[in-house]
Amino acid sequence: MNDHDQTLLQIVNHIVNQHPLLAADVEKIAAYAQGKGYGTATIEQEAGLLQQLLQDQPTLAIDVGGNIGNYTAELRKRNPALEIHIFEPSTINLAQLSARFESDSLVKIVPYALSEQAGSATLFSDKPGSGMGSLTQRRLDHFNIEFDTTETISTMRFEDYWQTQLQSRQLDMVKIDVEGHELAALKGFGAALDVTRVLQFEFGGTHIDTRTYFQDFWYFFIEQGFDLYRITPFGAKKISRYSESDEFFAITNYIAVNQRR
Repeated sequence: MNDHDQTLLQIVNHIVNQHPLLAADVEKIAAYAQGKGYGTATIEQEAGLLQQLLQDQPTLAIDVGGNIGNYTAELRKRNPALEIHIFEPSTINLAQLSARFESDSLVKIVPYALSEQAGSATLFSDKPGSGMGSLTQRRLDHFNIEFDTTETISTMRFEDYWQTQLQSRQLDMVKIDVEGHELAALKGFGAALDVTRVLQFEFGGTHIDTRTYFQDFWYFFIEQGFDLYRITPFGAKKISRYSESDEFFAITNYIAVNQRR
């Protein structure tokens, strides 16, 4: 260790020993500035950055894990002529989506969860209609949350829907927020990923429960010809290479941009 590193270490040790709370705050602020953990209540910015990276007016969007439709509503507000297909399996949420968009002919509600294969599955949550609903029964005892509400739902591969219902059209914008099963949904896209221009996905604590790492997403998208960006308070930051520091399990949003489209 050289003199500079030794001095720096002494300074860090002093801060940690004398001001432990300050040190923790600095760590949180540094992560937040990089977009790590900056992933709640940011729908307006997320949609804006997605459209900014698209660089033109979208005509077709896919909202995977639509919940009660807030993301779709933001996209429709920005694009009055945008056709959106929402995938949502929760019975309670489907009723709310139907009521919310019943007069909007450009919004199509699809009562399925997306996965690698078609079939049936159990949707677990802390309460009916929860935005935390996942195909994995999460362990959240440390937050005093019981994850024991269940519902049997249907799953499908998006590639099948894309071929039969969308006639293999180009997908301008895709958002995937399915509480830890984003990678499984992506694997079900098949050839539809080739015509996907920009895609947003969430990464966070749910991926602890599904044992999925950011590295899995990194290689998946890089091998498919996409560039990856992290959404930060200051805009979209391009991730030029993978680092173990990217394994940050607080809600973080990413955008993948297809370089072949």
